[in-house]
Amino acid sequence: MHLLYADESGSAADPSQIHFVLAGISFFERQTFWISNELDRIAERFNPAEINSVELHGSPMMGGRNSWKPFPKQDRIQAIKDALSVLANSHPSNRIFACVVNKTRVSPHDPVEMAFEQLASRFDHYLGRLHKKNDPQRGIIIFDKSTYESTIQGLATNFRTLGHTWGVLRNLSEVPLFLDSRASRLIQLADLVSYAIFRYYERQDAQFFSIIADRFDQESGVRHGLCERL
Repeated sequence: MHLLYADESGSAADPSQIHFVLAGISFFERQTFWISNELDRIAERFNPAEINSVELHGSPMMGGRNSWKPFPKQDRIQAIKDALSVLANSHPSNRIFACVVNKTRVSPHDPVEMAFEQLASRFDHYLGRLHKKNDPQRGIIIFDKSTYESTIQGLATNFRTLGHTWGVLRNLSEVPLFLDSRASRLIQLADLVSYAIFRYYERQDAQFFSIIADRFDQESGVRHGLCERL
């Protein structure tokens, strides 16, 4: 089983932002425990007595908001980089899928719908490639709870039954699941990945993106894991 932990960055409704990003990280099920433990070690720097109270969340960490306010900026930025490096240095089967949407360019289409169609179909295609290599695997997409939950649930059901632009989802074992990000380090890592991608496209800030740039799904020199609708 491959688990795709996904989260968004940027707001689909905020006119001050140009881009909307939906990103996910695919892990083989036996990889998740190790990744979570490594992220716990980073969280432990900020509250050793209660590491579960520390949520690795890109925007508040960068801006020093909420519980991150007491910590120096360089420590917060280093924690983001270290968390992304956990992914960058992990097993090669762990890979990123993401869609970056320029909201104005795709109008009047819904950027959330467009991004999820790309994310789900590319993850499904990856699982299909594994099947052709005699490695049949099913997948589940796990999202942070958000205002887009009902939209994504409806789309996923339609993609599995009626189909999407490129066919029908064949390799997902269930409709997407939704978790509170505070309870899942892997959802938090997906948030950091989507934030890194968002800052790269929205602000031309590559300090985080450069760490994960080679972890997008690819095969034979073709990068399948990053969709740009710019």
